[in-house]
Amino acid sequence: MKDLHLINVADFSPEELRKWQMKLLEILVYFRDFCIEHNLRFFLASGTCLGAVRHHGFIPWDDDVDVQMLREDYDRLLQIWNKEADTSKYVLSVTNRKQCSRFPMATIRSMDTTCIYDHSINDDICQGLKIDVEFLDVVPKGKVAKKIHTICEGLLSLFRTQRLPKRMPLSFKIKSKLLFILFPTRRLKWYVSVLCEKVVTHYNPADQDDIIRYSLCRPKYASDYMDVKWVDFEGYQMPIPIGYDRFLTIGYGDYMKLPPEDKRKPATANLVFYDLDHSYLDYKGKYYCVNK
Repeated sequence: MKDLHLINVADFSPEELRKWQMKLLEILVYFRDFCIEHNLRFFLASGTCLGAVRHHGFIPWDDDVDVQMLREDYDRLLQIWNKEADTSKYVLSVTNRKQCSRFPMATIRSMDTTCIYDHSINDDICQGLKIDVEFLDVVPKGKVAKKIHTICEGLLSLFRTQRLPKRMPLSFKIKSKLLFILFPTRRLKWYVSVLCEKVVTHYNPADQDDIIRYSLCRPKYASDYMDVKWVDFEGYQMPIPIGYDRFLTIGYGDYMKLPPEDKRKPATANLVFYDLDHSYLDYKGKYYCVNK
């Protein structure tokens, strides 16, 4: 699409942002109920967890939902979703051999909304509003093993998204571009990512240090995730890690203190089009897959 005009969620009115949050909440509540029914453990993560503790709901300016699962539960989720979930309403989108979701993690998307990002306008995939479902892997002992693990995490993330990172340092972007040249086809990227996933999921938690993490993000203590604490989130009970205080302190410092006003902004700034009341299917050929 030429002359692409990007939409920044920071420009939403308070009413529109709240409507966006409530649509995200609908997806989250369905996901929670599905996990309870199928005995899958998950945790509110990142700003979603912070919002639950500090605001008992969304951080007022937040525009996304992050949840995390230990790898065992995450893999089982991928196995059973299409068999057990109401896929006429909610789609689990994840990169596989046949298609690319443009995200390293799984996402749960609603079929009756539209949320098209600039990196996905040529992809014939579910383009509904989403929540992110991140996997937590064990970090191995030893400098060499950790280095290999980190490299494989980076390759896994890069080749599952199959797009250049925007929020990373310039050196990382240059290395990413060189890797895309070295591995030019989608199929080749997929097979490399499969090999990397085997490496990062190889380790037995009982034999390793008490460290887990999602992709290249900040490490976490596995013991903080051995149980859940149920808290109020927008009037619903949601699970956060039992060790949430350490997790939030490491990530945010004095997390009960509000950030400066100029930092209280939604993060999403690369929307091409959105419609919270109509399915993305209504816009195929107009705002995505225009040339297909």
